[in-house]
Amino acid sequence: MGRPRKQPEQTTSTIYRGADGSWHARVTIGRSSEGTPQRRHLQRRTKAELREAVRALERTRDAGHPVWTHDDITLAQWLEHWLNAVLPMTARWKTLSTYSSQIHVHVLPALGHFRLGDLRPEHFEEHYRHMQQDGHSVYVIRAVHRVLRSSLNEAVRRRRLATNPVQVARPPRANEVEVEPLTVEECLRVLDAAQATMHPVRWSIALSLGLRQGEALGLMWSDIDLDDGMLRIRRSVQRHTWLHGCPTSDSGPTCGRRRGADCDQRHGGGLMLVEPKTKSSKRTIVLPQPVVEQLRTHRAAVKRRRLAYGADWDSTHDLVFPASNGGLIDPARDNTQWNRLIATAGVRDVRLHDARHTAATLLLLQNVDIRTVMSIMGWTEMSTAQRYTHAVDDLRRRAARQMGALLWEAQSGG
Repeated sequence: MGRPRKQPEQTTSTIYRGADGSWHARVTIGRSSEGTPQRRHLQRRTKAELREAVRALERTRDAGHPVWTHDDITLAQWLEHWLNAVLPMTARWKTLSTYSSQIHVHVLPALGHFRLGDLRPEHFEEHYRHMQQDGHSVYVIRAVHRVLRSSLNEAVRRRRLATNPVQVARPPRANEVEVEPLTVEECLRVLDAAQATMHPVRWSIALSLGLRQGEALGLMWSDIDLDDGMLRIRRSVQRHTWLHGCPTSDSGPTCGRRRGADCDQRHGGGLMLVEPKTKSSKRTIVLPQPVVEQLRTHRAAVKRRRLAYGADWDSTHDLVFPASNGGLIDPARDNTQWNRLIATAGVRDVRLHDARHTAATLLLLQNVDIRTVMSIMGWTEMSTAQRYTHAVDDLRRRAARQMGALLWEAQSGG
């Protein structure tokens, strides 16, 4: 008598209609460590949708890729893992902080309970609609969409999902906001009013070079070569949120204070010097000669202020734009100083970041080629320049006038 034939592995999927009218399936995806079959539950609105989902799951299983069971992990569990264990390996602090805030405020309360494998594009689209109804801007919703897409792309890459449903979901359309830079006349009024501020050349650099706020505040005198008229961007100033240093319990931090900044054992926060935003942000810029002369005057003024302040001057960094005590200037205080400046100058209410837009526009209007502008501004994407349609339109009109003068005015003059 021969040996008993080994029974084949049960891989047949079961499909049935539930009492709620939706369609359900049970798909065998493997065996547990105890040898019992592991089956995954799927649910879809129609039988056709369910069959498609079952086939996709079976293909993933048959290809030998691991498939998580229905009971394994929720979106909340994956996002917390992604934030705490995966993202810190590559992301900067500011990115981590922003993503964490978006996930905990806008995602987990509404979607965190879903199992990864049960998420459909419609879940996200419905969530985006609810966010709009609650008054959130399209900008915020699209930012949440990008975070979700990135996190679930990583889940797919690690074979914890077969496909990313966020890739299919459609966020609300964003209306392109055209940049409204300061005019040359407004710039002159701002620069004139800036002479009464502590750092007049701070605003000259903002309007002529378009440095990001953190880049300007992180400048040190070792970054500037006044003889050659060169400036190097090597770092940026950021304010990091303070974290609790006390133990935590189920009810929260044991110090009893809500904010980490109020904890007696706080850590990890305050003003810091960090790497620039992108690789292209580390750049060298040639200074306009008037800015070189202003920097020479400014350096002498900083030295006088340092001597007058005495031994309590913060000498940690040899900053181009130090605070009144020699330390780093808080970006929030820098914004306040800008708002006071434009009010004194009597120009319209514009953000400090609009000074960066102004510099880019003025460069384009002076026929500086786009690659050079990108280098000066530290842009990485050509698409960024497309926001400056007003400047590009002026250049097109100028090109048309020049072509007309070349081919027709010269002919009529002959």
